[in-house]
Amino acid sequence: MVFGVLLYFVLVTAVLAIAFLAPVRAWAWSRAHRFMQGGKAAASTALSSSQAGLQQVAHAANGHATQASRVARRYGKWMLMAMSLLAGMPLLALALHQWQQLDGFDHTRSHEVNEQVAALLHGEQLVAPPPLPPELFTTREVEQAIPFVHQASRQWELLDEDFRQRMLLAFKLMREQHGIEMVLLEGYRSPERQAQLAAMGPQVTQAGAFESYHQYGLAADCAFMINGRIVVSEANPQAARAYDLLGGIAKSLGLTWGGDWRSLKDLGHVELSRPGVLRTRTAGAAPASSQAH
Repeated sequence: MVFGVLLYFVLVTAVLAIAFLAPVRAWAWSRAHRFMQGGKAAASTALSSSQAGLQQVAHAANGHATQASRVARRYGKWMLMAMSLLAGMPLLALALHQWQQLDGFDHTRSHEVNEQVAALLHGEQLVAPPPLPPELFTTREVEQAIPFVHQASRQWELLDEDFRQRMLLAFKLMREQHGIEMVLLEGYRSPERQAQLAAMGPQVTQAGAFESYHQYGLAADCAFMINGRIVVSEANPQAARAYDLLGGIAKSLGLTWGGDWRSLKDLGHVELSRPGVLRTRTAGAAPASSQAH
């Protein structure tokens, strides 16, 4: 690649020199005529009448060559310096490209997340936060997001151990890095409750009993504590930003974020996908999908 860049700039320099420097152009013209002279000399044996003309061309070419030689001796050093400068700049850029960094990228933050994930995988155990007062979950906004919210389980101990630790780490990172307090709306969900929600229609959930990771303690629905109340709707600008941050952190921890689903996006839904866990539906029905909660 370096050789290609160098060759490119040498060719560009040569073309510019021929185009804008008359002495260089004259020298190039003489070299071209000298090259053609060999072919014409062979033809001149059969065309004796043209020998005089060819001799004149050769004489003129020699004159131009002499002039070009003088130019080269006079300006050769400067031409060499210009070519070296043009060729050296891309080489310098290639040598320094590994230190370039895109604006807005914070490698220290990624390193910090990776260190905490490594600590988590090596046995660091995070402790679940204390339960919130039940009355915080009885607002109209929460009940619209979580039907029959009084039946929803928010017991961290019912979640899968691996998933629970990843979620607790996500809560911790949201708080420490962004100052956002997370709230668990619902974790484990019984098959009976899943069937009850499925009966309400696909606008609530597309998954029947045992077709959601909630039944296996591998999914959670979350929201945010903002100004002393639970905020679920992304119509709130603070919540909208928080959901984007949650999605990034969840994916960095190996979790699936419902905001990435193509249909029925669920911004507060996070799950730990495990192949072969979800029960498939009976013949004739749509298969179970990870895009169902």
